Parts: sequence; C-alpha cells; structure tokens
Amino acid sequence: MTDAILPNGIKDGGGDSTYFRKGCNPFAQTGRSKLQNKRASLNQQIIKQMRMRAGAENLLKATSNNKVREMVVLELSYVNSNLQLLMGQLEGLNSSVEVYQNAHETANIPLIALGLKETKDVDFSTPFKDFILEHYSEDRNRFDEELADLMDLRQACRTPSRNETGVELLAKYFSHLPLLESRFFSPTHQTGIFFTWYDSFTGVPLCQQNLSLEKASLLFNMAALYSQIGTRSDRQTISGLEEAISSFQKAAGILNHLKETFTHTPSYDMSPAMLNMLIRMMLAQAQECLFEKTALPGIRNHVLSLLKMAQEAAKVSEIYDQVHQFMIQTPIKDNVPLFWSTMAQVKTNHYRSMAHYFVASALLDHQLTPSDDEDQQEKMLSQVYDRLPEGYSPLDILKNKEERKRIGKAHIRRAVMGHEEALRIYSLCHYLNKMEILQEILKASHQRSLDKYTEKDSEDEFTDYMEAPDIISKTEHKAEMEVPATTKVKVTDFFQRLGPLSFFSAKQQWTAPREVRIRPEDRDLGFTLRGESPVQVVSLDPLSSAAADGLKEGDFIVAVGDTDCKWLGVSEVMRLLKDVDEEGIDIHVVTLMDSNPPMTTKSATFCGNLPKTYSMICLAHDDDDKNPKLRKVSKKSSFLSWGLKNKLKSASTLSLPNADHSSTLPWNKPCPTFPSSSSYNNDSALY
Repeated sequence: MTDAILPNGIKDGGGDSTYFRKGCNPFAQTGRSKLQNKRASLNQQIIKQMRMRAGAENLLKATSNNKVREMVVLELSYVNSNLQLLMGQLEGLNSSVEVYQNAHETANIPLIALGLKETKDVDFSTPFKDFILEHYSEDRNRFDEELADLMDLRQACRTPSRNETGVELLAKYFSHLPLLESRFFSPTHQTGIFFTWYDSFTGVPLCQQNLSLEKASLLFNMAALYSQIGTRSDRQTISGLEEAISSFQKAAGILNHLKETFTHTPSYDMSPAMLNMLIRMMLAQAQECLFEKTALPGIRNHVLSLLKMAQEAAKVSEIYDQVHQFMIQTPIKDNVPLFWSTMAQVKTNHYRSMAHYFVASALLDHQLTPSDDEDQQEKMLSQVYDRLPEGYSPLDILKNKEERKRIGKAHIRRAVMGHEEALRIYSLCHYLNKMEILQEILKASHQRSLDKYTEKDSEDEFTDYMEAPDIISKTEHKAEMEVPATTKVKVTDFFQRLGPLSFFSAKQQWTAPREVRIRPEDRDLGFTLRGESPVQVVSLDPLSSAAADGLKEGDFIVAVGDTDCKWLGVSEVMRLLKDVDEEGIDIHVVTLMDSNPPMTTKSATFCGNLPKTYSMICLAHDDDDKNPKLRKVSKKSSFLSWGLKNKLKSASTLSLPNADHSSTLPWNKPCPTFPSSSSYNNDSALY
C-alpha cells in the first residue's frame, strides 16, 4: 500500500506524520469540506428524528389510551417540526454553491455543483474472514493486510480531493466492487454486511446488503465530483472553460450510465426522474460554458457575428428552460432546492434577453451597405426567426431603414423586459440574494439594454409597441454526454491469493483441500494434467498409489508441497513434480461440487411425473408408524385428466379433520427468513 499513500505534512498530537491515500485529504479545512461535514452532521440528526417518529407512530398504533394518544400526537408534531427544520437546513447546504466556485470568479454567473452522498463506515473484516474460512477453507488471518487495504480505500473515498486524482480514487474502489462481489457475495449466502448511504437531497438513509447501492452511490459521487471540478474551473481562461465543459459533460455521462445500469435504486436522488433532471442540468451548464468560451475572445461588432451569438444565447436559454420544466414536475419539485429551480429560471430569462439584445444591436447599430454581402445577411436573418410579422421579409428589414429600426427597438424592449423579469425572480429567493456576483451581472446586463433602448428611443415613437419575434436557438458546439475513461480503471484483486476468480468464486462450491501423497513408479505419477490454472487431474490410473491415497479424476491441484500453485499452469506444476524422489511428495487437491443442488421443497415427491405444490407435500408426508409398503403408486396421468384429478385431490384436503396440530408439525412451522433488502427502504423497518 506504500505506493498509494502520501504524507500530508500535518503533524498530529504525537508528533508523527500521518498519511492518507493519493486523491484523498480528510484533513482539508476548505469551505467544501466543512460543508460536507455539516451535511454528515445533519444526516445524523435527521436519522435520529426519523427513529423517534417511527417509534411514536408505532406507539400511536398500539395504544388505545386517549391520554397517551394525545401525548404521542404532541410528540409527533414536535418531531415533524424538527424534521422540517433539518431538511430546510439541508436544502440550504445544497444551495450553498458559492463554496464550490473559483475563488477568483468575479465576472461569470455561478454554476451549481452536486454534493457528495454521505455513507457510514463498513467493517468487512469479520464477515469476509468467516467466508474465507467457511467457503475457501483458508486461514482467515492470512488476509489481514488485504482487508485493511480494502477498508482504508473505502474510507478514503468518503473524502476525495476535488481533482482528477480524487475521481480516480473513487473509480478504483468502484472497479474493485465487481471483484469483491464475485469473491464474497454468494446468491445463496448473506454476508451480513449492510451498506448505508444518505439521500443527498432529503438526508434519508437507505440500507442494503447487496453491492448495487454501493456501486450506484459511487457513480453518483463521481458525477458530483466532476460537477465540483467544473464549478471551480477558472472561466476567465480558455483552458479553464475547456476543463469546465469537459467536467460537466463527464458528469452527465456518468449520471446517464447510472440511470441505465441501476434502474431500480430506491434512493430518491438516484431515481430515473431525478437523474434525468440532473443530466439536463449538467448539459445546460456545459452549454453555458461553451457560450462563454465563444464570447471570451470578444464579440465582433458585425451583423453576422451578433446574429450568431444571439442564436447561441437562445440555445442556452432554451436548455435552461427545459431544466426548469423538469424541476417543477411533481416527483421532483418537492425535494429539489428552491435555489436550483430559481437559478434555472433566472438564467432562462437572462440568456433569452441577451439573445434579443444581440439581434437589436445587429439591426440598430448597422446598416446594409453596398460592400456587404446582401444574400448572406438575408440568409442569416431568415435563420434567426421562426416567423416574421405579417408583411415583412428578411430582405425588407435589411433594406428598409425605418423597419429595421422598428424591429430592432422591439427586440431591445423585449431584452429590457426579460432582464427585469430575471431580477424580479432573483429577488424572490433569499439564497440567491446572498450571491452579490449574480446580482451585479443581472443589473449590469439590464442597464446595458436600458441604455441602448434610451439611446434609440424618441417621443414620437412612444406608442409604437411592435412585438419582437422569437429567436430560433442554434449552436455550432452542442454539449454532449461523455463517459470518462476513469470509470474503467484496471485494478489488482485484493484477494488474488485465493486463486483465479473464474474458479475460486462465491458461486463455485469446493471441497476442503485434501492431502494426497504422490509416489512416482518408474517415473510415472499415474495421472496427467491439463488446464491453465489451477491444473486438473485427468487420465488417472485407478491402480496408482495416488488413486489409492484418495486422488480422484477431475481434482484440481492447489498446492505441491509448500508451494501454492493455484495460479500455476501445467508446465510449472510438472516442473515441481518432475524431481520427486521415491519417498514422494504431498499435494493438496480440491474437488468442484455441484453448485446448483435440486430444491428439496419441490422435488421431494412427485405425482403423475409432476412436482407437487407445497400443500400437496404436507399431505404426502407420512407418519413414522405407517408402513411404506402400503403406499399406493399413482398412475401417470395424462395432461388433460391431471387438472381434474388434481382438483379432486385439492378438494379432499378440505374435508380432512380439522385437528389443530399445526403447532407440533415441523413442516407447518414458518421458516425463519432473513429480511430482504427492500425492507430496509422504509424508515420504520430499518430503525
């Protein structure tokens, strides 16, 4: 593990340097880390209140005492008030986007970043050690170092650094999970390990035993980390904008992969509806950065350039409008922070107003001259409008000075109105009011449009209120989802000493290793080997000493003497057996067992060559004092007559004496079952 840790340069109380994994810094005292610590604290308080609410609701159902019921109802109202307060504080944390922004950002509208999902510690040690001993018949203490590395890696993933190295850290643990699932998570055996993750919007905990929740939550955190990288990029430089664009596109790609791969994740923040909205929000922010990248070198004061930028701004407005429509849908609006939906609405109006301002500038500040390309301007203007006012054509607008001015002023009026609407919506959200940068940008844009309107306005045209046509959105660089290569990191299996995963997995059942003495006779071992690793015994001579000592055809050799050979091929194993003397050598072999035994509950007895149902099994169960010879063997029934006969048999079960022996008959007792993972989805079941 030494290649994966770095000294953090911080001395603890004892004076020794402490270490952390590359890509992780749990001691970082940044605004983001403090915010995440507050989120973890709020999650703990929310889970405490939910436990109290579950207990009060159970007591309310159980009691019939009116006085007790009044006290419980009062307690419930108090707990619900606390829950609303805590969830309001969690919404405030999700609205605290300023901590994710670049510290030197003073000229761009803030972007929204996703917060990391919080989780609880998981102890793999005891369950995995027990499984290693029971399933693999290995010494449980041989893998202490591997287990420590695994738990250290998971712990490091709770505090990843906000860069590509942090994403690689999450991806590394994510790539280990399929290996762990194959090694230790058997479909017929519960490990007893519970993975708990908190909803990033509501703080409600979710607990499951399988690894699906762990994988899905890691993907969500990878997307969240990319969104945080995007928001902290320096958007005053081309390289910073390119980093932001790539980060938001990767975040959208990971969220889309999460939506398509884990379709039944019960956590609300990873529901299909929520993921659809988050994907669109990430792409909208990427498109916004693409617009800023186009505008950063400066916008040429030319008709074609201004019309092009108008369509680019209209595209950003259109995407944010779609995001806002997703946010106000019923399954999403109750838990999405008000700040998010308000910000999307503000940006919709802001960029739409910018589009109208650019068109107004193209029409009011420029006139068609003989040196201009008339056909090109006419074509460009016709692509800007979806429809023109009746009686107008693009060429008429370009050539007619008065009409050009009239439509240009209509656009600037609409720009002013749009900026005023953005400022009004901004004032309605107290979280937005804290963002002075946003307010300054909105006010400056509004003032710029107002100045141009005042400059071109005249008293004799006061009553001329022509409605400006809508602008068609268009972009030359569309934001697309991008799946980063870091999601597929090559890792080395922590538990490779158990043997090749294709053979030694949780699904395969093996006998415990047996010791067999090999004594060559005339340099003949009495068997041959085949396969890659581990090698398999074939063509066993039944009269050989190895067969007499218990070797079976089909056995797999896992050790020769003191040498572990689970990973050795035929040539390496033969090299170990080549120079064996007459005294021989001990080898250890295992035998593959049937991993799919028949289900005894349905195949124990048959009737007419058809498996009986559970109720028929109970009827077929005979007492010990009955003579098995007296049992009648039923004839094989045809398919058409079986239904009638079975119906008659079922009717005969209803006419049996109704003596209450159910408490004494072992097959009528309910079988103890382990709670399914779905039972942990509701809070009362979990706590």
